[in-house]
Amino acid sequence: QVQLVESGGGLVQPGGSLRLSCAASGSIFSIAVMGWYRQVAGKQRELVATITSGDSTRYADSVKGRFTISRDNAKNTVALQMNSLKPEDTAVYYCNAYRVVTTRGTYTYDFWGQGTQVTVSS
Repeated sequence: QVQLVESGGGLVQPGGSLRLSCAASGSIFSIAVMGWYRQVAGKQRELVATITSGDSTRYADSVKGRFTISRDNAKNTVALQMNSLKPEDTAVYYCNAYRVVTTRGTYTYDFWGQGTQVTVSS
């Protein structure tokens, strides 16, 4: 089975930076789309940024110009560099992988990591 493991969350002051990382494992040949989503308690999970295997990116309007998503296809990893953080960026951030090709077949649904807390506060 495919597993996603995130790292890099924590507490940061407004205006600061954090880098989230996520590694996918499970005899993977390729992953079509990897991304980051976030969720605040009581609210729906929302897209932060996604990146395709061809490096096409998509960002939520609220993070454009501040966050940068990147991936390493050979290592099946995705990272999110977050700069100029604001209190409203506080949330649990989840790594996502979609359309994963493995030695056991192709999975055309979402895989999620366990989530990592990001808190922006002075």
